[in-house]
Amino acid sequence: MIIHLVDGTYELFRHFYGLRRFNKDKPLGAANGVLHTVLELIEQGATHIGVATDHVIESFRNQMWPGYKTGDGIEPALWAQFHPLERALVAMGVATWPMVELEADDALASAAYLAVNDARVEKVCIWTPDKDLGQCVVDDRVVQMDRKSKQLRNAQAVQEKFGVPPALIPDFLALVGDTADGYPGIEGIGKVSAARLVNKYGRIEDFPPESLSGDRLALALLFKQLATLRIDAPLFDNVDALQWRGPTPEFTTYAEQSGDKRLLERCQKAAAKLAT
Repeated sequence: MIIHLVDGTYELFRHFYGLRRFNKDKPLGAANGVLHTVLELIEQGATHIGVATDHVIESFRNQMWPGYKTGDGIEPALWAQFHPLERALVAMGVATWPMVELEADDALASAAYLAVNDARVEKVCIWTPDKDLGQCVVDDRVVQMDRKSKQLRNAQAVQEKFGVPPALIPDFLALVGDTADGYPGIEGIGKVSAARLVNKYGRIEDFPPESLSGDRLALALLFKQLATLRIDAPLFDNVDALQWRGPTPEFTTYAEQSGDKRLLERCQKAAAKLAT
């Protein structure tokens, strides 16, 4: 069994901005694009799928660091598709996790943790290029799928890309920062020096005082908390909950209202193939 975990928020942004010329006159064009992406996975043989979304952009991390990312600046036309996408995914019969206190990345990390502990699961594929998710990669069993670069990242690929093993990605990001998430890292430490420090000493907590101390150490530990994904979200009790069994009757209504006839046809065809 292979588990496919999709970053719905990333996919929504990708379809809104990357394919804007096709979707600019369609109020649900980006949301429908995400649904087509999920259907493509199903058509290619995926049987167990979960999609995580940011139901609200803010999370518990905003209380920890005032500069952490918010929903400010998101275009209204994009924001208006967040919740309809979640409802459409549920109607399509896809396991969906709209996150409020946590983020979509936390849901993906939690789902990967839950799935990999099931002996029936051969592989977990996390569909996002987000560097945060590199910390979830385990050998060849939990891998990151970068649709943008068409790359599969196993543990070795994460090591080659960032210079540190997956388990130390939070320590690396704490030092170099993450502009997308809104924290700057530690002044004077770049990617090369960060990788060197992490490979030499391991976790930031184990750094000797001469490498990092005082306020700089306290800041690095705070940023590590921001970079560390939660794996304790109670998303499902059994991976069988991720099995796609076809759309619900509500999906017909959504597809008709969204004006995408091909979406319904494609979904019904996939369901018919599943039934045989």
